[in-house]
Amino acid sequence: MERYTFRVYRFDPEKDEKGRFQEFEVPVKGAMTVLEGLYYILENLDGSLAFRSSCRAGVCGSCGMHINGRYRLACETQIKLLNSRIITVQPLGSMRVIKDLLVDMDSFWQKYKYVKPYLLPSTPPPERERPQSIDERAKLDGLYECILCGCCTGSCTVASTDKDYLGPAALLWANRFVEDSRDGAMIERLKLVDFEHGVWRCHTIFSCQEVCPKELSPTSSIMNMSRKIIAMKLGLIRKK
Repeated sequence: MERYTFRVYRFDPEKDEKGRFQEFEVPVKGAMTVLEGLYYILENLDGSLAFRSSCRAGVCGSCGMHINGRYRLACETQIKLLNSRIITVQPLGSMRVIKDLLVDMDSFWQKYKYVKPYLLPSTPPPERERPQSIDERAKLDGLYECILCGCCTGSCTVASTDKDYLGPAALLWANRFVEDSRDGAMIERLKLVDFEHGVWRCHTIFSCQEVCPKELSPTSSIMNMSRKIIAMKLGLIRKK
């Protein structure tokens, strides 16, 4: 069985003034993932290691981390495919570190809540469902798949320097409902993101797009809403 060195970021606010790296030797076999490696450390080498995980299937987004120079889901990242015997694991950027790889995501969730990530229909509830055509449904592809892992926010240069910026994840979710034919609050949603720390703060660096584990493009969503806001101010969009 091959052995790999895990360089893991460690920080305990009760003991440390600043973060440091600690190395662990981890036996690796087959398609073992970085998350499995972290669990090996937790269960066999250091039970104090702190990190988040849940589904282990790339669905919940809990295990977003910075692994060997890139933001990834630890549960989907196979150790041997990293082509390095040294695996460096750090917490998500742009967020306060609570302990080790565990970050404070309160602000992330507050911004998600701010964009009202749920339908705001303009008509009473139907007897059964709100139908969509195939073309209307297709507009949501590349939007609904977001799992809120935070990798995009961690990689965003603006989010790291502007704590009030809504961030790529929240803005992608705002656009997800702007584009939903069943929603009746387009104007309200566009006004929510039309401010200094909303769509206009994006610098179109595309780092969010590069790291998204679901290959989504928050930048495209931001640009789409920017165009719609301009159209709204020109009087070209009045409804919804």
